[in-house]
Amino acid sequence: MKKRKRLSLKSYAKINLFLDVLSKQTDGFHQIRTIFSEIDLFDEFNFTLTEKGGVKILTNKDFVSMEDNLIYKIAIFIKEQYNVQYGVEIKLIKNIPVAAGLGGGSSNAATSLFALSRLWELDLSAEEMNSIARKFGSDINFFLYGGTALGTGRGEKITPMKNIDLANIFLMNPGFRISSKEAYESCIITEENKDWEKFPTCQTKFYYNKLQEGLIPKYQKIKKIIQEIKDHGAENAILSGSGATIIGFCPNREIAQQLSKLYSKKKYWNTITKTKKRRTKWKLQMLKSFSEKVIN
Repeated sequence: MKKRKRLSLKSYAKINLFLDVLSKQTDGFHQIRTIFSEIDLFDEFNFTLTEKGGVKILTNKDFVSMEDNLIYKIAIFIKEQYNVQYGVEIKLIKNIPVAAGLGGGSSNAATSLFALSRLWELDLSAEEMNSIARKFGSDINFFLYGGTALGTGRGEKITPMKNIDLANIFLMNPGFRISSKEAYESCIITEENKDWEKFPTCQTKFYYNKLQEGLIPKYQKIKKIIQEIKDHGAENAILSGSGATIIGFCPNREIAQQLSKLYSKKKYWNTITKTKKRRTKWKLQMLKSFSEKVIN
């Protein structure tokens, strides 16, 4: 290898604008209907091709053991599946809170899939990438597409939608983690919510998360913060994914900034963000090759 190859990428977070739980399967997983939207909050990656065959990951935060790291698991799987002789050194700067309902781990996994396909010159097809993604998680497939999309099944069946353009999105994390397992086990399945049919051109009052109904009795702090965010001018506030990050949909930048000052004084992680359009060249190629119909 005459020259070390490098690749720098951003790995974007997501929020759930709508999340309904429809049923529980015999395998323990739940059937859901969700509307994902990528947001302009990201982790930063630097991938370097190495002659040694190992996989090395360096991060600014010790957020998960190597054995449980999705990036590592996917890299090892690809190396073995496609008999890759080269290795990779991966440097990751984490900005997305961990286990917070923002999909940071799944986004990192999808970004690694793209990067390793290029660095290791595998030219993986959309079908191959989707197949690998399904083996390791329910949200990873969404990040192969980005933008706004409908997720069904366990969330892994993705149908891209027309991009939803939202600004002044306030995110705050109350400082504790809720596992996906706990969130879904706490959910009481009732009649399905058909407000998803109003997307993408609907008011924020229709944004919804079924999981918070089961979690609020256990975590009264979530209920308090949701109400507090609304009382300070947000049009709506809901849990993102399985939480515990809470989303406030603000009518303007001023209200979002007021909320940021309020929770910064209380020492809570928070940020103001916006939705991200599906622009990435790789993801456009993914859409074209996988022939998914876009919901208008």
